[in-house]
Amino acid sequence: MTDFLIPDWPAPPNVRSLTTTRRGGISAAPWDGFNLGDHVGDNPQHVASNRDELRTHLPASPIWLRQVHGTQCVDAAAVATGTEADAAITRRPGVVCAVLTADCLPVLLCDENGTVVGCAHAGWRGLLDGVIESTVAAMGVPGNKLLAWLGPAIGPTAFEVGDEVRASFMARDAAADDAFVARQTGKWLCDIYLLARQRLAALGVRRIASTDFCTHRDRDLFFSYRRDGVTGRMASLIWLA
Repeated sequence: MTDFLIPDWPAPPNVRSLTTTRRGGISAAPWDGFNLGDHVGDNPQHVASNRDELRTHLPASPIWLRQVHGTQCVDAAAVATGTEADAAITRRPGVVCAVLTADCLPVLLCDENGTVVGCAHAGWRGLLDGVIESTVAAMGVPGNKLLAWLGPAIGPTAFEVGDEVRASFMARDAAADDAFVARQTGKWLCDIYLLARQRLAALGVRRIASTDFCTHRDRDLFFSYRRDGVTGRMASLIWLA
């Protein structure tokens, strides 16, 4: 049985979205079971089968991006699967935007009138460098007209980073200090959800819904790169009906 998470946010009725979990699918350990990543060492036939199963729940095959922890945002209606980018938007109904994650934060966006949607793969590098800002800019809608949903990512009690990560965020915005808690090891616990909220708020996006999952903690539901190293990927998808 394949399980999906349906975002709980006040999006217009023609905006459709979901996030997959690891439940379902045919991939064997350590990618068990509903792995959608074709770049993680899994049997390509298993990935293809899992993607075929996902396709039955969508209006079209997703535009799968080649993610590089960057900030490039593309128009999913104008590019092919395999395009290098970490975010996508579309204004065309039936075009499915998608990002793959396994600890990084998936960010889904739409405007209040249901005319444009987008998604971003926001690991700490992309988040720091501006992948959310790139996505909002590509949508071409003022922040106060947008809604955001933050999907399942590594939680603030599990995401340990070094001084250089904290310093980099602090250099961009001193308020980022609120997202870091010192550990006795000299490392920091990082709240990637809060960092994303700060970036969105700075763009005028105030209507932000969020999960409170931790991909690292919940082994039954989620893949986690930090926890397992070799593992699968979940997908977060959004489209206009």
